[in-house]
Amino acid sequence: MKKSELNKYPIIWRKDDFFIKIYCSIPNVATGILLTTSKATFIIDPGDGILRDLNKDVGSEIILKVSDIFISHGHHDHVGGVWSLLTYLSVLRRKAELKIYYPFGCAEIESIYKAFNEVYGKELSYQIKLYPIKNEKTFTRHSIKIKPFKVNHRELSSDNISSELIPSLGFKFFYDAKSICYGGDTAFCDSLVKNSKGSDLAIIEAGAEDIESSDLHMTIQQATEIGMTAKEYYLVHVPE
Repeated sequence: MKKSELNKYPIIWRKDDFFIKIYCSIPNVATGILLTTSKATFIIDPGDGILRDLNKDVGSEIILKVSDIFISHGHHDHVGGVWSLLTYLSVLRRKAELKIYYPFGCAEIESIYKAFNEVYGKELSYQIKLYPIKNEKTFTRHSIKIKPFKVNHRELSSDNISSELIPSLGFKFFYDAKSICYGGDTAFCDSLVKNSKGSDLAIIEAGAEDIESSDLHMTIQQATEIGMTAKEYYLVHVPE
């Protein structure tokens, strides 16, 4: 069954114990996604407000169970909540290691980590491990297989006319014979087409207001065409 093109947040999808909740995905504002199974608790793209949303929704006990954070790219609306989340985990006296996966060359995450470690490193109760992803090799965390794939996300250059490619990834999560494809931010690209096709759920951004800006994001028409190749899909990051 396909989903409607536009949905109100939060967006919730569940198949047995494979669960994902998109608290929001608003261009230039924030994104925040929680993915769980009976064995795993992941956060994807913790934008501004993620700590508030998680605390209100699931509480500190679940937040402490977060083992892995997945970053699609370094723009502020996808990483703006990292600092507060890391700080809160320290306030809770977390002991378990936290892993952060991000595209190789993403300076924003490395800068946040460096600054955070300089401020709180001596008093931090847990270890933070950074994992820059250079290739599309599949790996497994807590019974979930994760396949990263490169996408085509660009940003305006300093002349505000041309654009340049930035380090960016999509992620496909496999669990119990089911799969969720999250494209992150991207223009139309073959890798997203390939990974969305046949997925149980595809989460596709549609941030371009018109075809003229589709070298940075996808239009609703482009995103819908890709989404329709999955069993179900949601369009996110649609301009408000």
